[in-house]
Amino acid sequence: MNTSEMMENAEASPQLKARLAGFFYLLTFLFAGVASLSGKLVVSGDAAATATNMLAHGGLLWLGFAAYLVVACYVAVTALFYDLFRTVNRSVSLVAAFFSLVGCAIQASICVFLLAPWILLGGAPYLSVFKVEQLQALSYLSLKLYGQGFDICFVFFGFYCLLIGGLILRSTFLPRILGVLMALAGAGWLTFLSPQHAHSLDPYIRVPGVIGELSLTLWLLFMGLKVERWKEQAQRRG
Repeated sequence: MNTSEMMENAEASPQLKARLAGFFYLLTFLFAGVASLSGKLVVSGDAAATATNMLAHGGLLWLGFAAYLVVACYVAVTALFYDLFRTVNRSVSLVAAFFSLVGCAIQASICVFLLAPWILLGGAPYLSVFKVEQLQALSYLSLKLYGQGFDICFVFFGFYCLLIGGLILRSTFLPRILGVLMALAGAGWLTFLSPQHAHSLDPYIRVPGVIGELSLTLWLLFMGLKVERWKEQAQRRG
């Protein structure tokens, strides 16, 4: 490989990272949509009906483990974003990555609660010491714990989106409107600091959240970033 080809590859590197970030972000959306199908099994306040749904449509419960794929993709996005935005502010980019990785760790751990109902309702002989109603209640409790854990994840991802929005606003290689949209998305997710209020405002929170994150996703995937400006900002940061 000659010198000019090496320079061309180096120049394409941040662009490639931007495209990859968009790709993994899009996969996050797709897998999250698949994982959310398991939530349709839950009948609010009715453990028996929820258990019936889980037994009748057990395959949907296992779709919840697509959440693990969500975590894997979001970790990839976090690593790529850290590398791209450290040219803007290394400390803020590192703090943002911390919030995202903590949220990912929590989400990965709470996925165990999606497996518990399958075991509790599986009819294993050692579970015969429990009454049917008790097993149904424990299964329902497990799903509720998963939901509450997911609310906690939203708080960490809210801080992450807010910080990424700020980094985009201070960058010179992405449109500022994307920073505004990401900041609005983060502010929306932060309402999960009070989950009961967040759920009552659910449509008003999710719409700006999805618009903000999806806008950034599609921009990175199809438009990428301005490489020269990224390099200029990287040189100024040293």
